[in-house]
Amino acid sequence: MDMSSLMKQAQQFQENLAQVQEELGTKEVSGSAGGGMVTATLNGKGVVLGITIEQALVQPENTQMLQDLVVSAVNDGLNKAKELGKSEMGKLTGGMNIPGLF
Repeated sequence: MDMSSLMKQAQQFQENLAQVQEELGTKEVSGSAGGGMVTATLNGKGVVLGITIEQALVQPENTQMLQDLVVSAVNDGLNKAKELGKSEMGKLTGGMNIPGLF
């Protein structure tokens, strides 16, 4: 394999990587907690897009529980976004795990 061919492959990989990363920003995942009473919606890059809370939880006596459920829902969503990223990157790398890629 000559150097020119290797450089073309590296450039193509970079372009594909940029495209996958851009697409991840348009995909959404949802994490939930409390049996769905709190839902966090994130994009594939892990950016929180919204939080939905059932009205029954919005009571002063539920403050601590509500805070815990929001954290749990966001963490669940982050895990799902991370898995989505791994899945999409796996398509690009043929399933090969490249450290630091995602």
